[in-house]
Amino acid sequence: MLIDSHVNLHAPQFDEDRDAVIARARDAGVQLMVNISDRVSNFAACRALADQPDIWCTVGTHPHEAKENPELSAATLVELAADPRVVGIGECGLDFHYDLSPRDIQAQVFRAHVAAARQTGLPLVVHTREADAVMGQILEEEYAAGPFRLLMHCYTSGGDLARRAAALGAWFSVSGIATFKAAEDVRAVIRDMPADRIIVETDCPYLAPVPYRGRRNEPAYVPHILAKLAEVRGWSLDEADQRTTDAFFALFDRIPRP
Repeated sequence: MLIDSHVNLHAPQFDEDRDAVIARARDAGVQLMVNISDRVSNFAACRALADQPDIWCTVGTHPHEAKENPELSAATLVELAADPRVVGIGECGLDFHYDLSPRDIQAQVFRAHVAAARQTGLPLVVHTREADAVMGQILEEEYAAGPFRLLMHCYTSGGDLARRAAALGAWFSVSGIATFKAAEDVRAVIRDMPADRIIVETDCPYLAPVPYRGRRNEPAYVPHILAKLAEVRGWSLDEADQRTTDAFFALFDRIPRP
């Protein structure tokens, strides 16, 4: 069962042909997609696409946008997450590569998302870039205060953070980066991920896999990512499909399994 666990279909890159992109995904066999909230102020656009039976959504604010609402509260996220089409909290986290929001504000807003995930029981969709030590510290501190489920989305960070997150029961999603020729370090981490907690994503319109690298990404390309995951882990394609499908529904358990 092909599932794209992380799409950004409300992004402006799809404004000219959004319906065609979704149709191509379905034609390629993609049966479920999770449309990811980039910021709470834009949640309505993200949620609008989830009226379709095979598209669900999350609610949250990306670390790039954390400065937009430094006082974002867990209560606000919990209220929006009451919508039955919302299946996760995020995308949220830390990004110290671009620093588009101040680091202390990123951390403050991230902790609000963690609290919302804890309160709702919905999985936390975590973005982390060049912030391994701080991310590991926050996750461990927050988990000690009360457990929550988390997904390390599009994981490209180091092995140490992966081990720390895995010890907290984290799931991991593999993206098109795994297909890039120079991404052997990413593939090395993928080989050590918990076998029952790996899912796949496109993160479209970004990070198109080989052979589409450099183009706009689409959910229809997720089979290339699944095939690379199977190769890296030494699984058959059927086994990779079964494992990632099982892991997806174990994590996003608000979505009924067909």
